[in-house]
Amino acid sequence: MFSSVDTLWVIVGTVLVFFMQAGFAMVETGFTRAKNAGNIIMKNLMDFVLGSLMYWIIGFGIMFGPSIAGLIGTPDLFVQGNYDTTIPGYVFLMFQTVFAATAATIVSGAMAERTKISAYLVYTLIISTIVYPISGHWIWGGGWLAQLGFVDFAGSTAVHMVGGVTALIGAKIVGARIGKYDKEGKVKAIPGHSLTLGALGIFILWFAWFGFNGASTVSATGDESLTLIGKILLNTNLSAATATLAAMIITWTKYGKPDISMTLNGSLAGLVGITAGCAIVSPFGAVAIGALSAIAVVYGIEFVEKKAKIDDPVGAFGVHGISGALGTILVGLFATDEGLFYGGGFNLLGIQILGVVSVIIWVSVTMIITFKLVDRTIGLRVAPEEEIVGMDISEHGLESSYGDFVTVPFGQKPVFQGVKFENEGTGLAFASMDPIPISNPTVEFQQRSVHASASDAPKEEEDTTLMKVDIITNETKFEDLKKALNTIGITGMTVTKVQGYGMQKGQTAYYRGVEIEANLLPKIRLEIVVSKIPVPLIIETARQALYTGTVGDGKIFVYNVENVVRVSSGVQGFKALEYDEEKIK
Repeated sequence: MFSSVDTLWVIVGTVLVFFMQAGFAMVETGFTRAKNAGNIIMKNLMDFVLGSLMYWIIGFGIMFGPSIAGLIGTPDLFVQGNYDTTIPGYVFLMFQTVFAATAATIVSGAMAERTKISAYLVYTLIISTIVYPISGHWIWGGGWLAQLGFVDFAGSTAVHMVGGVTALIGAKIVGARIGKYDKEGKVKAIPGHSLTLGALGIFILWFAWFGFNGASTVSATGDESLTLIGKILLNTNLSAATATLAAMIITWTKYGKPDISMTLNGSLAGLVGITAGCAIVSPFGAVAIGALSAIAVVYGIEFVEKKAKIDDPVGAFGVHGISGALGTILVGLFATDEGLFYGGGFNLLGIQILGVVSVIIWVSVTMIITFKLVDRTIGLRVAPEEEIVGMDISEHGLESSYGDFVTVPFGQKPVFQGVKFENEGTGLAFASMDPIPISNPTVEFQQRSVHASASDAPKEEEDTTLMKVDIITNETKFEDLKKALNTIGITGMTVTKVQGYGMQKGQTAYYRGVEIEANLLPKIRLEIVVSKIPVPLIIETARQALYTGTVGDGKIFVYNVENVVRVSSGVQGFKALEYDEEKIK
C-alpha cells in the first residue's frame, strides 16, 4: 500500500527540482554575453531532454539496481524492475530523473560561449548514462560508500560535485574564451550581460532548493518525518542566507565595494554546501557551513580564474565543485550524532573525505577521456570567427535572442526565422553634413539616409545657420540633461544607446574583483539640430547638467549642417525644424 502523503510530497519535490533547470538557465544566461543567450538556453533545455531519456533507458538501473560488488547497479533497461518503497516506482523514477538532469546542466555554464552544441550533447549523454549513475550507486544505491556509512543526504557530492568537477575539466580542455587573458596571462573581466537575469536565476534556485533537500526525505508521514522536513528547510535557508551575507562582506572588504555577481554565487555556495548534511546538522552547524562555503567560493573562483588560468564564466566549479566537496566533508565535523565536534571522533570525517576523493577520481578519469575523445572526433570548440560573432548566430542562425532590445550596428539587417528586418527611418532626412566620427550600436534599428527627391523642393533663403550638437554621456544623466535642455527651448532630439570610450578610457570598474577593460562602455548619444537657439547656450546648459568633476562625464561635438529636409512636406532649412501646429490639425 502506497502512502498518499509521501507520494504527494515527493511529487511536489520533483516539480520544484525540475524548476531548478529554469534557475540554472537564467544564471548562466545572465552571467554571459547576450550574443550567446539562445545557445545557453538551448543547452539547458537539451541536457534535461537527453538526461531524462537516457536515465530512463539505462541510468536508473545502473544507479538503483541490485548492487554488483558495491560498484555498479544491475542494468534494468527501461526500468522494468520492482523498487519497493512507500511511493509508486514511477514517482521515484521521476524524482531521481530531475536530480540526474541537475548534475548535467551544471557543466554548460563553465564551458559557455565557445563549446559546440554537438559536443555538449555527447558529453551530456555520458554524464547522465554512466558517470552520474555509477557514483550515485556508490552513495545512494547501496554501493560501497553507502555500506561504509558515507553521508550525502541530498547530493552535495552525488549531484553538485560531480557536475562541478566535470565543469572544471571541460573548461580546462576547451580553453579560455577569446580575450579572457592577455599575452602575459593577465586575466581580463568579461562581464555578463544581465545581472538581473542572474539574480532571477538565484531566487528560482533558492526557492526550488527547498524541494531538492526537503523532498529527499521521500517521506512526509508521521511526526518524526515532519519534524525532519522542518529542520531541513530551516538549515537550507540559514546556510544560504549566511553564505550570501559572508560573500558580500568578503568582496566588500577585498574590492572596496560589494560585488553583486560574487554575492549571488555565495547564495548558491551556501545551498550546495548544506545539501549533504541538511538533515543531520543543527541550525548552528548550518550557519557555520554557509559561512565556510562563502569563503571557499570567493577564493576558489579567484584561484581558478587568476592562478589556474581556467575560464569558468559562471563560477560553476567554485559553487558546485568546491562547495560541494567542502559541505560533504564538513558533515564529519558538524553532524550532531557522529561528527567530530559532537564527540563522534574521526571515523565519519575520514569516511567523508574518502568518499569525496573517490568520486573526484572517478569523475576526473571518465570525463577527461570523454572530453579528449570528443575533441579528437567532432571537436569541442567552435572556430574563432564563430566565437567572436556569437554562438546564437554561428550555432543556431539566430541573429539575436533579444530582438528589438538588442544593440546592433547601424545598417545591420538582422534575420529571424528567415524574415529580414529593414531599418526604419527617423522622420528627418539630413541632406548633407560634416562626417560624424562615431560608429556605435543603437537600441533602435535606425539609419540616416539621403533622399534625392528632397532637393527638388523649394528652399527658403534664411540667414540662420543650422548647427548640430552631438552629446555623448552616461546613461544615468539623461533625465537631468533632457530637463535642462527643455528649459532653454530644446524639445526635439534623437537619443540612442551607444557604446564606446574617450582617450581617458573611462572610469575604472570591476567585475568579480577583476578590472574591466574599458573598450565598450554603455553611453547615450543625444543629437540636436538647431537654428535659432545659440549653440554656446546649449553647450553651457549641457555642461551644467552633466558635470560631476570626474573622468567620464562625456563629450559635446558641434557640426555645421548644410541643410535639413522635412520628409512629410519637403520644407527645407530651419523651417523644417519648426513645429507646424496648423498643418498637424
